[in-house]
Amino acid sequence: MTDSIILSADPARIDVAQVHCWLADTYWSPGIARAQVERAIAGSRVIGAYRDDDRQVGGVQVGFARLITDGATFGWLADVIVDPDWRGAGIGRRMVEGLLAAPDLADIRRVMLNTRDAHGVYAALGFAAPVRPDFLMERLQPGAAERLRVL
Repeated sequence: MTDSIILSADPARIDVAQVHCWLADTYWSPGIARAQVERAIAGSRVIGAYRDDDRQVGGVQVGFARLITDGATFGWLADVIVDPDWRGAGIGRRMVEGLLAAPDLADIRRVMLNTRDAHGVYAALGFAAPVRPDFLMERLQPGAAERLRVL
């Protein structure tokens, strides 16, 4: 099944409408505006997973992930999402590996992420709990803390 999946880091191939649909239905971005998704894509390294399908030029997008980075020292992995019909086939893992394997990102010291339920997936890729969680802080927009508490 994953043999028929092609990865591409070309931002022009991203199906923004599909990515917006997926993200608007997640626990981490419920109801996100399309314009916000477009800005997020524009400010990130992206990767898409596409079903190799002769019926549609370029294939149908079945996954998306992005990395926000300065390209030198730090990255934040975000919005790793796979179409529900394709989950469990290792596509998310392949996308993360693809993002992290970019030669110009090889010496980044730290890549972080948030996840509610995919710790095992990310642990297999070398992610772990922060060495010093007491060093981490966050700044939330009004109302965000209340939404996060119900997750």
